[in-house]
Amino acid sequence: MRILLDECVPAQVKSALAGHEVRTVGRMGWAGKKNGELLKLAATQFDAFVTVDRSLTYQQDVRGLNLGVVMLVAHSNEIEALRPLIPRLRQALRKVKPGQVLRVSA
Repeated sequence: MRILLDECVPAQVKSALAGHEVRTVGRMGWAGKKNGELLKLAATQFDAFVTVDRSLTYQQDVRGLNLGVVMLVAHSNEIEALRPLIPRLRQALRKVKPGQVLRVSA
Protein backbone atom coordinates (compact mmCIF):
# COMPACT_ATOMS: atom_id res chain seq x y z
CA MET A 1 0.00 0.00 0.00
CA ARG A 2 1.20 3.52 -0.80
CA ILE A 3 0.68 5.80 2.23
CA LEU A 4 1.18 9.55 2.60
CA LEU A 5 1.75 11.02 6.08
CA ASP A 6 0.42 14.54 6.62
CA GLU A 7 2.77 17.29 7.80
CA CYS A 8 1.25 17.09 11.28
CA VAL A 9 2.10 13.37 11.67
CA PRO A 10 5.57 12.67 13.11
CA ALA A 11 7.90 11.05 10.60
CA GLN A 12 8.60 8.29 13.17
CA VAL A 13 5.21 6.79 12.29
CA LYS A 14 6.76 5.80 8.97
CA SER A 15 9.03 3.22 10.63
CA ALA A 16 5.99 1.60 12.28
CA LEU A 17 4.46 0.89 8.87
CA ALA A 18 7.09 -1.48 7.52
CA GLY A 19 5.92 -3.38 4.48
CA HIS A 20 4.22 -0.32 3.00
CA GLU A 21 5.55 2.41 0.76
CA VAL A 22 5.32 5.43 3.07
CA ARG A 23 6.17 9.02 2.18
CA THR A 24 5.72 12.30 4.02
CA VAL A 25 4.14 15.48 2.66
CA GLY A 26 7.44 17.27 3.19
CA ARG A 27 9.44 14.62 1.35
CA MET A 28 7.05 14.90 -1.59
CA GLY A 29 7.67 18.67 -1.74
CA TRP A 30 4.04 19.37 -0.92
CA ALA A 31 4.56 21.15 2.41
CA GLY A 32 2.27 24.14 2.83
CA LYS A 33 -0.35 22.91 0.34
CA LYS A 34 -3.95 23.47 1.42
CA ASN A 35 -5.88 20.31 2.32
CA GLY A 36 -8.05 20.28 -0.80
CA GLU A 37 -5.12 20.58 -3.17
CA LEU A 38 -3.03 18.20 -1.07
CA LEU A 39 -5.70 15.49 -1.08
CA LYS A 40 -6.16 15.77 -4.84
CA LEU A 41 -2.40 15.43 -5.37
CA ALA A 42 -2.21 12.53 -2.92
CA ALA A 43 -5.05 10.70 -4.66
CA THR A 44 -2.98 10.52 -7.85
CA GLN A 45 -0.10 8.66 -6.21
CA PHE A 46 -1.23 7.14 -2.91
CA ASP A 47 -3.83 4.71 -1.57
CA ALA A 48 -4.15 6.26 1.90
CA PHE A 49 -3.53 9.55 3.68
CA VAL A 50 -2.79 9.57 7.42
CA THR A 51 -3.46 12.73 9.42
CA VAL A 52 -4.18 14.02 12.92
CA ASP A 53 -6.09 17.02 11.54
CA ARG A 54 -9.59 16.51 12.99
CA SER A 55 -11.02 19.42 11.02
CA LEU A 56 -10.14 17.82 7.68
CA THR A 57 -13.44 15.95 7.42
CA TYR A 58 -15.42 19.13 8.07
CA GLN A 59 -13.44 21.12 5.52
CA GLN A 60 -13.03 18.55 2.75
CA ASP A 61 -15.30 16.07 1.01
CA VAL A 62 -13.18 13.01 0.33
CA ARG A 63 -16.02 10.86 -1.04
CA GLY A 64 -15.04 11.42 -4.67
CA LEU A 65 -11.33 10.86 -4.19
CA ASN A 66 -9.45 7.70 -5.10
CA LEU A 67 -7.86 7.81 -1.65
CA GLY A 68 -8.75 6.63 1.83
CA VAL A 69 -8.09 8.82 4.86
CA VAL A 70 -7.11 7.58 8.31
CA MET A 71 -7.40 10.14 11.10
CA LEU A 72 -5.41 9.53 14.27
CA VAL A 73 -7.21 10.96 17.32
CA ALA A 74 -5.00 11.59 20.34
CA HIS A 75 -4.41 14.35 22.90
CA SER A 76 -1.41 15.55 20.84
CA ASN A 77 0.42 14.77 17.65
CA GLU A 78 3.64 13.82 19.44
CA ILE A 79 4.93 10.32 18.79
CA GLU A 80 4.45 9.31 22.44
CA ALA A 81 0.72 10.05 22.17
CA LEU A 82 0.39 8.34 18.78
CA ARG A 83 2.48 5.22 19.45
CA PRO A 84 -0.39 3.37 21.25
CA LEU A 85 -2.56 3.91 18.16
CA ILE A 86 -0.13 2.23 15.75
CA PRO A 87 -1.70 -1.29 15.92
CA ARG A 88 -5.14 0.21 15.20
CA LEU A 89 -3.64 2.36 12.45
CA ARG A 90 -2.31 -0.77 10.74
CA GLN A 91 -5.77 -2.36 10.96
CA ALA A 92 -7.45 0.77 9.61
CA LEU A 93 -5.06 0.91 6.67
CA ARG A 94 -6.07 -2.64 5.72
CA LYS A 95 -9.76 -1.66 5.83
CA VAL A 96 -9.93 1.90 4.47
CA LYS A 97 -11.45 2.30 1.03
CA PRO A 98 -11.18 5.17 -1.45
CA GLY A 99 -13.42 8.06 -0.46
CA GLN A 100 -13.69 6.86 3.13
CA VAL A 101 -12.43 8.38 6.40
CA LEU A 102 -11.63 6.07 9.31
CA ARG A 103 -10.94 7.48 12.78
CA VAL A 104 -8.42 5.71 14.99
CA SER A 105 -8.49 6.49 18.69
CA ALA A 106 -7.59 4.84 21.97
